[in-house]
Amino acid sequence: MKWGVSIAVNFAGLTVAAAITSIAVSWVYCSTKAQIEYQVRREQANKIFELFPEYEHDNRVIDDTFVVESETSLLRTREAGEGYRVRKTGAVVGVILPATARDGYSGDIRTLVGIRLDGSISGVRVVSHHETLGLGDLVDLRRSDWVRGFDNRSLTDPPPIGWNVKKNGGVFDQFTGATITPRAVIHATRRALEYANLHKVSLFELESDSP
Repeated sequence: MKWGVSIAVNFAGLTVAAAITSIAVSWVYCSTKAQIEYQVRREQANKIFELFPEYEHDNRVIDDTFVVESETSLLRTREAGEGYRVRKTGAVVGVILPATARDGYSGDIRTLVGIRLDGSISGVRVVSHHETLGLGDLVDLRRSDWVRGFDNRSLTDPPPIGWNVKKNGGVFDQFTGATITPRAVIHATRRALEYANLHKVSLFELESDSP
């Protein structure tokens, strides 16, 4: 009888301990998740201001979002995400699109591409990557100014053949010992321009007969 009581007590103790552990893990997860989401959102906001400085808009861009569906043939995001509209006195003067280069040397390279109403690029920023330190990571503005080479480019500047690294006949620099990474970002950026051009009416909230 005592043996049975002992088992019951031990079982109850284990159950309580498991419940407490579960609650603690859940609390840590929720707290950590909130902190991570805050940091990601703050990083996104910082990059938005790099792509479209405050003097170029008068809306709160980080909150002026639209849904970008996953697996589009041009943006190639792995999951549904957010794009951003940039407004001046209510009119959309630019958009920021998420674009993923799936053909990086070490996996996906996630970027944000700022595009003006006239189809020119305001800037490109790499959000995340796993490229080789000292080689492929030069696509990150914190490591080099290479991404600034996209500023003011468009679908016609350069022409289609120019959207590649110089080694392959394009106008963009490659890195010493690393060609795959910059080429992947170049192609992802051009696809983002194509997406913006294809969906210009809806993205920029234009009338259907607007130029």
